[in-house]
Amino acid sequence: MGLFQEFREFAVRGNVVDLAVGVIIGAAFNGIVKSLVDQIIMPPIGLLTGGVDFSELQWVLRPEDPSTEAVEQVAIQYGAFANTLVQFLIVAFVVFLLVKGINNMRRKQAEDPQPAAPPAPTPSEALLTEIRDLLKSKA
Repeated sequence: MGLFQEFREFAVRGNVVDLAVGVIIGAAFNGIVKSLVDQIIMPPIGLLTGGVDFSELQWVLRPEDPSTEAVEQVAIQYGAFANTLVQFLIVAFVVFLLVKGINNMRRKQAEDPQPAAPPAPTPSEALLTEIRDLLKSKA
């Protein structure tokens, strides 16, 4: 089996395709959550805290020196970290809701099993049934 054929069999498996779709959807969802946090959730919180823009909050350890280009500002950007933390909590909550929904569906399926169809009669049982029906019709 050639390397290309083996790779093709691997790549077209259902699990790999499902994983790829999940990664793409997850990346798109990440963009939505980032926009939600940066543009909808954090501005009102910043307004409530006195007009603070959380993405700009930082502790400056060494200020930028305008006289030289080599020395850049060194800062701990805790505001950006707060935004990222809120994004993580939203994503974690959505994943929790998805897993909870899937678990509920699995529990319902386990509680309400589909009634099994009665097994098909064996050939001898089918023959006995025919004999019985013939005797009933003659009587």
